[in-house]
Amino acid sequence: MNQKRINHQIRLDAQLSEKLDLLSRNASTSKTDLVAKAVEAFIERRGENELDRRYGQRLDRLSGDLNRVRRDAEMILESLALFIRFSIALHAHAPVPDKATQAIAQERFQKFVEQVGRQIASGKRSLGEDNGRGEQV
Repeated sequence: MNQKRINHQIRLDAQLSEKLDLLSRNASTSKTDLVAKAVEAFIERRGENELDRRYGQRLDRLSGDLNRVRRDAEMILESLALFIRFSIALHAHAPVPDKATQAIAQERFQKFVEQVGRQIASGKRSLGEDNGRGEQV
């Protein structure tokens, strides 16, 4: 189907003009066709950010992975906190956890939470990682 072509006058810098000349030396491609295809491609992707087009799907997948890791970490931390609370309550030096024992357990748990906060703030780790001094904890 023949489309009506409209004549346009454009100006290119010397280097770009040389590149266009080199590309158009192929008998099957004219300068007009090259410029038309370049303008069409530019218009088609005008609404897209080049980085989104190239990496958007990968970033979406990584974001989903990070959300799952965050969810898993929250579950692990909550499980650990409940286990520690239970363990402290059992070992509060009373055979049956009464109100006084529960108060002692709550106080010990609060101290534990504060210690964890101090450890994290200082950058120290208790799970065998380097604690910053070149030694294992």
